Amino acid sequence: MASSKAVIAFDLYGTLLSTESIAAELAKLFGDDNAKSLAASWRRYQLEYTWRINSMGLYRTFSEITRAALHHAVAEAGLSLGNEDADKLMDAYNGLNVFPDVPEALKTVEQTPDVEALIFSNGTDEMVSASVKTSPQLQPYAGLFKGLVTVDGLKVFKPDRRTYEHLVQEVGKQDALEAVWLVTANPFDVVGASAAGLMTAWIDRAGKGWVDMLGDVIGGIEPTLVAPGVDKAIEAIVGSLG
Repeated sequence: MASSKAVIAFDLYGTLLSTESIAAELAKLFGDDNAKSLAASWRRYQLEYTWRINSMGLYRTFSEITRAALHHAVAEAGLSLGNEDADKLMDAYNGLNVFPDVPEALKTVEQTPDVEALIFSNGTDEMVSASVKTSPQLQPYAGLFKGLVTVDGLKVFKPDRRTYEHLVQEVGKQDALEAVWLVTANPFDVVGASAAGLMTAWIDRAGKGWVDMLGDVIGGIEPTLVAPGVDKAIEAIVGSLG
């Protein structure tokens, strides 16, 4: 996949695709009053499980972890979920909506020949591919992505350093880390990628600014740039290519 172009690697879940949008499907089973909190808990445990299993030196696929996190969130709320309904929710997870700032960003990438875009995700190849092809607003841009780089072959999740080294190897930029940008809304992903030497754009949709202190602990690490949306991040990255 090596080329002379700058590489923009998009995190998928929580950056391009809104994990909050699964609340619409959760509401069908648990009602509007529970839907938003369940969606938030599901996402929280999904991420927490990846960090915990990394620390244990074990691995299960992101699909397995996502399903387990769903059951955790539901049980914690004092609710119940059968396997058939869990299957439906997992299928619906493939059709998440994009954030409003995403389409304009992808249009900019389409119009920028010096940029090569790809997806870089904790998901399995199958899960990521299904999400890109099934999400109503992301599917029209499926052909824009020159590759889907996942961690499944490594059997380890972000922010393990090996995942970012794998990304760099996949795009053939081992000697040009300054040409590889990770665009993510996840602070842990920013710190991991920055520590590995990549350029990072953090999406601050909440507008609270960069408050993650782990980067300070390990050496003054922070995002290369902070933007309120993916569209503004891509605008800044493209502008920096000069």
